[in-house]
Amino acid sequence: MAETRHTRVLIIGSGPAGYTAAVYASRAMLNPVLIQGMQPGGQLTITTEVENWPGDKTVMGPDLMQRMEDHAREMGAEVITDIVTRLDLSRRPFTAETDSGTTWTADAVILATGAQARWLGLPSEEKFKGFGVSACATCDGFFYRGREVVVIGGGNTAVEEALFLTNFASKVTVVHRRDSFRAEKIMQDRLFKNPKITVVWDSAVTEVKGTEAPLGVTAVTVQNVKTGETRDIPCDGFFVAIGHAPASELVKDQLELHNGGYVKVEPGSTRTSIAGVFAAGDLTDHIYRQAVTSAGMGCMAALDAEKFLAGH
Repeated sequence: MAETRHTRVLIIGSGPAGYTAAVYASRAMLNPVLIQGMQPGGQLTITTEVENWPGDKTVMGPDLMQRMEDHAREMGAEVITDIVTRLDLSRRPFTAETDSGTTWTADAVILATGAQARWLGLPSEEKFKGFGVSACATCDGFFYRGREVVVIGGGNTAVEEALFLTNFASKVTVVHRRDSFRAEKIMQDRLFKNPKITVVWDSAVTEVKGTEAPLGVTAVTVQNVKTGETRDIPCDGFFVAIGHAPASELVKDQLELHNGGYVKVEPGSTRTSIAGVFAAGDLTDHIYRQAVTSAGMGCMAALDAEKFLAGH
């Protein structure tokens, strides 16, 4: 049955930013409500081992997110499995409509809807995600010490990922569908000077190949977009670096965005272009995109919301 409920702080999204915001808002006695969204736990629920979360030498991504959810609940946050379908930020209290039919009004909103890596959309890519196929070199590069990897992309992300991977991999092959990179010139110069990196131009990856038991990548098939010729490049890991898409659809016509759809916040804060609306995590962060930085921003957002509410 459709109902309308009110909360002082509504948190939309359930990754490290959302759950950390819920912990801090609960500690501030704001009785926050967190709506989990389409993918409870966010991107970490589709990763396997996480080795860069402080305090855990290694932890499974889904386990880490379950612990964060449990912590938020334990502190007093109300965690709801639902999806916000419409958000009205034109006046306070702000209004959120959900898939279940419940309408929420809130004195402050914390947006933590995250971002998703853009993928190629190949069935074989989907099959090996987390088992040799990754969209985050800083998350997974460590697993490819002394091994050969392939990176696809031609922008700053791809060049940065390729350079980072040379810290671990014995060889990095960059595949790009054009004959030149879009990345900054200084980044390109570093890439071309690195003896570990080979570039395959005018080519697209058409298939990821690997073993069944255990699941693992052994090669990618590339096709030259000009000649149609195909060949396999042997590798142990395949990194997709064709950009990220911030989940800003709910606010794209209401908040100031930049850098291709990321929510713009005031420097050193989580304040957006509308007073009382705060944003944290990958939704605002096109640079670092780490669980630990997202959690830090979730803390900031809750403290910013607390300060805002104290003055209103």
